Amino acid sequence: MQQQGSHPAKRPRDERLDFFRGLTMLIIFVAHVPDNSWNAFIPARFGFSSGAELFVFCSGIASALAFGSVFVRRGLALGTARIAYRIWQVYWAQLGVVLALIALAALLDRSFGLAEVAKQFAPLLSDAEMALLGLATLTWQPDYLDILPMYLVILALVPVMMALRRVHSALPFLLAGLLYGLVWSAGLNLLGNPWNGAGWFLNPFAWQLIFFIGFFIAMKWLPVPQLGDWRLMIGAAIFLVLSVPLSFWGIVEHWPAAQALRDLILPDAEKSNLHVLRILHFLALAYLVLSLIEPWRRQLDQGPGHLLILIGRQSLAAFLASVVLARLLGTVADMAGRGELVVALLNLIGFALILGVAVVVGWFKSAPWSKPVPESHSRQQPNPASAAIALPTRVRKAS
Repeated sequence: MQQQGSHPAKRPRDERLDFFRGLTMLIIFVAHVPDNSWNAFIPARFGFSSGAELFVFCSGIASALAFGSVFVRRGLALGTARIAYRIWQVYWAQLGVVLALIALAALLDRSFGLAEVAKQFAPLLSDAEMALLGLATLTWQPDYLDILPMYLVILALVPVMMALRRVHSALPFLLAGLLYGLVWSAGLNLLGNPWNGAGWFLNPFAWQLIFFIGFFIAMKWLPVPQLGDWRLMIGAAIFLVLSVPLSFWGIVEHWPAAQALRDLILPDAEKSNLHVLRILHFLALAYLVLSLIEPWRRQLDQGPGHLLILIGRQSLAAFLASVVLARLLGTVADMAGRGELVVALLNLIGFALILGVAVVVGWFKSAPWSKPVPESHSRQQPNPASAAIALPTRVRKAS
């Protein structure tokens, strides 16, 4: 029994969360490498949803595990402060990765006579003042650099949800549904391009819905069906199979009727505004996959699964590394020729480097310098403090 006044026991880490976050980092890397032939075979090509849904859903679960208990144990004010601190960290991570990509593009231009800055960041050359202001205020998001800004806005909604929960248990669900409804009914969005007035490509007021589905599940506010229910598994499988002809390029590119049907049911903004079919597809896929792997859940932390878990545990660092590596290796592929062997090699190198970053960051986070010194090592090494104290004594004796 827990003693009065003690903190609640820390939840055991769910290896499935880290496993799928690690898998998502590799999928996002493949999707971000320009003209990557492997991109034709990622899960998004076989259904309505993509790795982005998995990333945001897992982020919702992770946020509940990391921050939800702070609200519960320490109150709304400290919970909000914890969220604000995380927002501060992610904001500077966003600016840092943008600056790193600009510097990388400039380095490639200077070293190889390319035009990457003009290609990737044209507004910096044509309207530098507006571009720099847009980067700082997140009102300009260059291509493929819109995931972290979306996450920032959604994080800012977490204290609102926690406050509403104190008023009535249904209010967080109502707010999530209201924001999503306003996206589709009133065009709710934020400015994402100050030159043409376009909104954010990943509309945070739409994508918050799948984030908070994960968040609500992890907070135990939203019940989930029992895994392994064959009726639900069969229904999910049927839905997933039916989505393939409307998504797989090998079909829609050669069967005009499939493309026409997809265009009919999915509007142009289906990804930006997170169409409901994308949500349903992801939830069906998640339920089916989790049900299938449940008997082997404890074996996820073995073999290649262990490597994915290492990446998933350092998801922010792995994501930042994947974005930079995708641009760099995409340029290398252009210079080396895009043969399948070259592309395969570069993708595998990217995977290895992302894993390396995760391992190094994990080592730093473990703070090995703060751990007790092994007794055998301390006997072999002189104590600098003792030497510093003893030195004046020897000097006095010599004099």
